[in-house]
Amino acid sequence: MADTEILLESGTNEIEIMQFTIFGELYGINVAKVREIMMADKVKPVPHSHPSVEGIFKPRDILLTVINLPKYLTGQCGDSHDRDLFIITNFNKMNIAFRVHTVVGISRISWEDIQKPDKTLSNGEEGVATGIASCSGRLVTILDFEKIVTEIAPETGIQVDDIDKLGERSMRDEHIILAEDSILLTKMIKDSLMRAGYVNLMNFNNGREAWDHLNRIRNDSDFHDKAALLITDIEMPEMDGHRLTKLVKEDEVMKSMPVIIFSSLINEEMWRKGKQLGADEQLSKPEIGRLVEVMDELLLRKEI
Repeated sequence: MADTEILLESGTNEIEIMQFTIFGELYGINVAKVREIMMADKVKPVPHSHPSVEGIFKPRDILLTVINLPKYLTGQCGDSHDRDLFIITNFNKMNIAFRVHTVVGISRISWEDIQKPDKTLSNGEEGVATGIASCSGRLVTILDFEKIVTEIAPETGIQVDDIDKLGERSMRDEHIILAEDSILLTKMIKDSLMRAGYVNLMNFNNGREAWDHLNRIRNDSDFHDKAALLITDIEMPEMDGHRLTKLVKEDEVMKSMPVIIFSSLINEEMWRKGKQLGADEQLSKPEIGRLVEVMDELLLRKEI
């Protein structure tokens, strides 16, 4: 077992990718999601679970669900080998183990060098690849582990119905900026905010597009009306949310605009990073109801 550490400085627009193989193909995961690597162990099956869920095991004091990544990606389990590994992950406040065949190593690259896959690779719909990167001359498919888990267990993702628990709400006229690269999550966030009364929402596919837009309106006299609040993911091609937050909070005009980091990566370490960059609030992705409450609070604070 080898613990992993987040080595990157804050706001550099870089990512560390752990490369691993499945049936000889190279895939990647953001090191920030990885708690440790373990040799594959005996797993207790769980009746009526998803076909890609092997079951559960408890290596120490944490009960982990094991997802068979070869099965999920290809439909075939293949033969389990003694050399198979479990990548123990933590995101969206969940600890999940993913079976892989080998772990190759870690590469540090810029988000600018990660390209979003073409929709032709997934029949026009958003697939499970969050980006394609070149590491040491080889193409690496960076998987969207949040989407994989949400497909297997939809109850772990954003629950739009949580907005209804907030009770009756009035329409809001503030202009909200959203930076989120996932088509699925963008739709769910937009639907949720619309139901909460936030009808003026402008969304961008990554931090770069959001930053370019903010710069275009930076010198407008009504800038803070056109950009009342920014919500940003962390993991995005071209420019990540930490870099975007850093640029906004270092700008004399923009820095008073509230910034909420809304990401699956929010843990103690990442929270410290976001705080250092000046983020006003940081929330984990499933907390859509809490996101609306925080937006209300930050916008009210601006008015006082």
